[in-house]
Amino acid sequence: MLEEKRPPVLIDKAKIEARIKELAQEISRDYAGKDLVIVGVLKGAFVMLADLVRKIDLPAQIDFIAVSSYGADTKSSGVVSIIKDLDLDIQGKHVLVVEDIVDTGLTLDYLMRSMRARQPASLEVCALLNKPEARKVDLEVKYCGFEIPHVFVVGYGLDYAEQYRQLPYVGILEENAAER
Repeated sequence: MLEEKRPPVLIDKAKIEARIKELAQEISRDYAGKDLVIVGVLKGAFVMLADLVRKIDLPAQIDFIAVSSYGADTKSSGVVSIIKDLDLDIQGKHVLVVEDIVDTGLTLDYLMRSMRARQPASLEVCALLNKPEARKVDLEVKYCGFEIPHVFVVGYGLDYAEQYRQLPYVGILEENAAER
């Protein structure tokens, strides 16, 4: 990827690192002494999850779930499908879902309903980014990295058509970037 094609920075690497450290401290305090399962939502949350779990100061099991609602578009289709389900049994455990971004909330709402049916002791969300302005369903993000405006973002695990995930920052994807 050429330097001039990099999306403009919305949240830089240093701010992300500092906020991830703060979130890890909150999570470590809140889940001390509890049987914690951290569930990363693939693919977008893998970067945040890796950074976050290395800073959480308590034992935890880690699992992944993969869902899809975007395809190669910049707007959620609203149709959610589970591509990879959990390997761990979460019944009776404290589950923390780690998401890259909560946009309309439709995907996360579906995921949370699916996980609640498995009877965890508790179920909370940690998201790097939250777009409350885009929300179509009411849901709580207990651990929020940053609230952002209603723009399409990439980087730090977030993609557009499987591009830009490797950027060390969160950038705004310009409208015409999809035409490149």
